Amino acid sequence: MQSFLSKTLLLITLLVSLSALAKTENNSIEAFTSSFEEQQGFFTFYHDKATSKFYLEVPKDSRQFIFQTSLPWGLGSNDVGLDRGQLGETRLSSFHIEGNRALLVQHNTEFRAQTRNQAERDSVNQAFADAVLYGFEVVASNDKHVLIDYTPYLLSDVHGVSKRLQQTEQGQFKADPNRSVVYPERSKAFVENTELEAKVTFVGEGQGQWINQVAANADAISLHLHHSFIKLPDAAYQPREFHPNSGFWAHSFKDYAAPLGESMTVQYIPRHRLNKKDPIASQSEAREPIVYYLDPGAPEPVKTALLEGARWWTEGFEELGYDNAFQVKVLPDDADPMDARYNVIQWVHRATRGWSYGSSVIDPRTGEIIKGHVTLGSLRVRQDMKIAEGLLTPFIEDASELKAAVKSMALARIRQLSAHEIGHTLGIAHNFAASTTDRASVMDYPHPLVNLTTEGTLSLNNAYAEGLGIWDKQVLAYGYSDFGGMPSSSEQLARILEKNKTLNLHFISDRDARPASGAHPLAHLWDNGSDPVTELERLLSVRQQVLGSFSKDMLQPEQPLSQLQAIFVPVYLLHRYQTEAAVKWLGGVNYRYYMANDTADDYQPVGAARQQSALKQLLKTIQADNLRVPSHVKQWLVPVAYGQNSSREDFDGKMGLIPDTVSMAASAADHSLHLMLNSQRLNRLVQQHADNERIPSPTQVMSEIFSTVFNDWENATNDPLLQRLLMTALNAEVRAIKSAGLAAETRLMMRAELVKQQQQLAESSSLLLQQLAHDLESFLTDGKWPEQYEPEALPPGSPI
Repeated sequence: MQSFLSKTLLLITLLVSLSALAKTENNSIEAFTSSFEEQQGFFTFYHDKATSKFYLEVPKDSRQFIFQTSLPWGLGSNDVGLDRGQLGETRLSSFHIEGNRALLVQHNTEFRAQTRNQAERDSVNQAFADAVLYGFEVVASNDKHVLIDYTPYLLSDVHGVSKRLQQTEQGQFKADPNRSVVYPERSKAFVENTELEAKVTFVGEGQGQWINQVAANADAISLHLHHSFIKLPDAAYQPREFHPNSGFWAHSFKDYAAPLGESMTVQYIPRHRLNKKDPIASQSEAREPIVYYLDPGAPEPVKTALLEGARWWTEGFEELGYDNAFQVKVLPDDADPMDARYNVIQWVHRATRGWSYGSSVIDPRTGEIIKGHVTLGSLRVRQDMKIAEGLLTPFIEDASELKAAVKSMALARIRQLSAHEIGHTLGIAHNFAASTTDRASVMDYPHPLVNLTTEGTLSLNNAYAEGLGIWDKQVLAYGYSDFGGMPSSSEQLARILEKNKTLNLHFISDRDARPASGAHPLAHLWDNGSDPVTELERLLSVRQQVLGSFSKDMLQPEQPLSQLQAIFVPVYLLHRYQTEAAVKWLGGVNYRYYMANDTADDYQPVGAARQQSALKQLLKTIQADNLRVPSHVKQWLVPVAYGQNSSREDFDGKMGLIPDTVSMAASAADHSLHLMLNSQRLNRLVQQHADNERIPSPTQVMSEIFSTVFNDWENATNDPLLQRLLMTALNAEVRAIKSAGLAAETRLMMRAELVKQQQQLAESSSLLLQQLAHDLESFLTDGKWPEQYEPEALPPGSPI
């Protein structure tokens, strides 16, 4: 009986399947879509208004295309990172059709075989897994196409929104199809691309701080998700080889058809397609110019500044012999910024200050940039204005003159920022060594240059450089020169790289510059000058002058006095980033990106004299005299006024709602101590000191830190600042010794020095010092150390 039932069910299932397949084959696309609105294009699609569905017409020939997802409408939180206009993953895709099923496949482009041997290519394709992104039911067909209901996938979380919300601890969310619809207004088909969009609502329990700050309802957030189907570029594009010193990013993959003995890694630079109409002519128009479109939502005068900064690149292309090859326009009102045909510059709002970035849609096969997409955070300009107000107000009495100077500085930064992010969408990487060579690149992170005038006032007239630097033009030459009619491109590229050496241009990028442990003496963020230590000394002097003249006159009469802290913070921390630059001389190492045929004679530690001068200057950043908030300023740092909100941009403290100037000083000092006592830096010092005893050892660094905060102890009995700085320094030393990254020999050396300091404290008659000595003894004996010595973190710094 059970066998009979099983056979009966199997027969019914088979008949149903055959019936569905026959129905699909007999159901023509023309008949099925007769009442739908049709959009013909690269992928033709149909809108069924009655059911709010999109049907996609898929060719049966399994053609490949680029599948790009994006986020046209964002969450508005810099911390969560789901911004308006954010690009998702770029995929090489195709549809695989079998019976009444169509699978959207993402092909694996990381592993290839660049050969005419089809069997060899197949062996690699079959060895590394592709991915099926979604399976669709075929609802109709004709000789060349099948029709699928694309709606379920369009309403799904293709952008990874739920995962991002979970990663940032905002809550568990999932897309709710009952609260989601297709969005016809931004769904269009063109000859070489098709664009589909949906309004998708994510439902969950919004428990995180950031989602509650920005969402209308933290339990249901409605975003827009966008899908782009892009025709593959033709084979006329010529990839250009990557070189570590080219200044470009690398687009890489493994070629399993590479001859034995040769590298399997293939690296191209990402770049736009650009060729002269007449490649032999010294000046020629481009066959097709690179055109960027600016978000019309950017307000004036920001819009004009963004256009001006973007057009700096025009000069660079002109010097390569192109006429009008790089253009910047305002995006037409009827254009969609997510449309793959437009390179765009978007002005993006968030609840808090955040990063700007330049992203691209890149052909995974060749590195060709198909679409550049710049995201510029709108609140950064307001932070620049606060910095300018804090610096200039004490020295400019005329209100209109002050307003003009502040505005001028902020717009200069906007121009530079626009050029910087567009540079990324041209394929160009950061160069964090450019600031040391007369601000040679817009691809560095610039700090406003503050100049002291002969009259004893400050000037920001040269806060930011204007136009491209010499490095930018050299990088453009590598990536975008048209070598038609010249010797081999490899020879020409080598000449460009050789010219960089002749010009004494340095290139050091993110991996070497960003870490707190960074060793390169030229690779810094938000710095100025060829000598970071001298610049730190100068900037500390400027800071003291500004703090001495700091006044509540920086506020308008109708503003709450508590808003003064927002201006005070960046002034008080004016030396913050130059400290990060100067510390790289301590335990620093000179090097560059070497090739096998290079000599590495310059691969040496920073000289002993320079390291000692860096240590001397860094110690000034933890001295009480430099960190004490002037009494007249302390009087104006009042609690937040009723009706105002506390800000993440303000200092935290240990006095509740009352601003805590002692904790401000401790936080600033701890920033420097973190840098000086970085475990990798200390490990380098051990080895460098062994080779050259004039280079500071970790013992010397600890000893001089202790002396700096302990020298004035006679005055500390009634001075909480001196007391706190001593505790902060000892806490930093203990923290460094506990660090897992510290080498065994470095830890032993530092523990021995800490024993000396503990003994010195224990010999004092001060009860406070005796308690510190007791806590140090507990740490040295059993590893216990009170958590209350840890100071508050600094307010957010980057980006500026």
